Amino acid sequence: MNLSIKVDVDTYQGMKEGVPNLLEIFGKMKIRASFFIAMGPDNSGKAIKRIFRKGFLNKMLRTKAPSAYGIKTLLYGTLLPAPLIGKNFDALFLEIKNSGHEVGIHGYDHVKWQDELDFMNYNEFKDEFKKAVDEYIRIFKTNPTSSAAPAWKCNEISFSIEDENNLLYHSDTRGEHPYFVKFSSSIFKTLEIPTTLPTLDEIYGLEGFSENNIIPFYLSQLNNDKLNVLTIHAEMEGKWKKELFEEFLKKTSELNCNFITLEKAAGKLMASKENIPVCEASQSVILGRSGKVFCQKP
Repeated sequence: MNLSIKVDVDTYQGMKEGVPNLLEIFGKMKIRASFFIAMGPDNSGKAIKRIFRKGFLNKMLRTKAPSAYGIKTLLYGTLLPAPLIGKNFDALFLEIKNSGHEVGIHGYDHVKWQDELDFMNYNEFKDEFKKAVDEYIRIFKTNPTSSAAPAWKCNEISFSIEDENNLLYHSDTRGEHPYFVKFSSSIFKTLEIPTTLPTLDEIYGLEGFSENNIIPFYLSQLNNDKLNVLTIHAEMEGKWKKELFEEFLKKTSELNCNFITLEKAAGKLMASKENIPVCEASQSVILGRSGKVFCQKP
């Protein structure tokens, strides 16, 4: 059974507190993960404008967002200045990489990508993406080989810009198996490895889910015949629910699960790229998440 742990780091506090916790957990268990980090300002406070979006307030309440993310995070970019993630954590970025993990980009301004992508033109998005790439190059002295779209928000422009950056792969969508994206009559050249499992913040607090049955649920969803991809968040599994996450990893290890980075999985897949299917993708609503995300069509 192959499982990739994809760590999304959306916030300053997630980087400062959640990532070191996750590095400790992964180190103890000899697990290698794929980290995707927002490279620019943490404008999390601006997300308050989503309050009128269907399902957003409910999700904030059932996941106890102030506890998970911290009060300061909920004020960054509004009542508090937006701190820069990339420029404040050079040493931590290098520690992640030197510990054997993969590091990719998760946009520059996470909130801007998530909330404004649909209103950005080609040049605006290209500039935004370039800021993330430039910050990555400043830290690692090399180009990024992977990208993950914040909140699984994509469109023809974002796929095109990612193609232009000659990535090995991106992990931008929700789906069942790796594929090449077909959207709006275009087939994009960059391999897509979708998240296959629901995230903790999507199911936590939903009717029928409690801390007693979340781990059995996840174990029941793992598939021996495909690459399983679980997206976690540094702010959730690295801080608020780190004990629950560590217990999940222990249970999966007991199943002789093979933990593989997305980078390693992508390398194996691209060695025989003629076997990778082309699949359509489009915006869809999924359980437990407000707004639409990009999903692979069956």
